[in-house]
Amino acid sequence: MSAHCQVTGRKPGFGKAVSHSHRRTNRRWNPNIQHKTYYLPSEGRRITLTVSTKGIKSIDRDGIEAVVARIRARGDKI
Repeated sequence: MSAHCQVTGRKPGFGKAVSHSHRRTNRRWNPNIQHKTYYLPSEGRRITLTVSTKGIKSIDRDGIEAVVARIRARGDKI
């Protein structure tokens, strides 16, 4: 599973790690991805989302129904 948030779309950032001798090597910055299970009352079932911590905060703020509606309007499958 890739490090990609289904709510916010956050994904890894890429760049270089620079040592003290200024030697550069590739590295990546992964977002803090969590697997969370939410209950959808309108459908009477639970769904598992791969979300970043910022995505969890937006679900807490807006509600799971509104966030799922946004994901489906974008064309992503849940």
